[in-house]
Amino acid sequence: MHSYFESAVENPVIEQETRAAEELDLPWQVVVHNDPVNLMSYVTMVFQRVFGLPREKAEKHMLEVHQQGRSILWSGMRERAELYVQQLHGYLLLATLERMN
Repeated sequence: MHSYFESAVENPVIEQETRAAEELDLPWQVVVHNDPVNLMSYVTMVFQRVFGLPREKAEKHMLEVHQQGRSILWSGMRERAELYVQQLHGYLLLATLERMN
C-alpha cells in the first residue's frame, strides 16, 4: 500500500494537466464599476498609472464607467488580471475579474 505522498510523486501529471487547463482558460477581463465616491479626475489618473494609458484613453474609460456603470479596462491571462484588480482595489476603485464569454 502506497502513502498519499508516494502516489503524488508517481503521478505528478494530473496536477500539471489541471494547471495547464486553467492557464488555457482565457481570457479574463478587468472590469471597473461606477461608485459614488471617487472623482472623475482621480479615476482617470488611476487608469493612467495602473494600465499606462494615455490621458485620452483613460478619460474614455472613465466616462464609460460613469455613464454606463462599468468599463472593461483589460483582458488576458487570469494571473495578470488578478494583479490589476488588486492594484485598482489599492486605489479604492471597485473592480472585478470576469471570465469572457
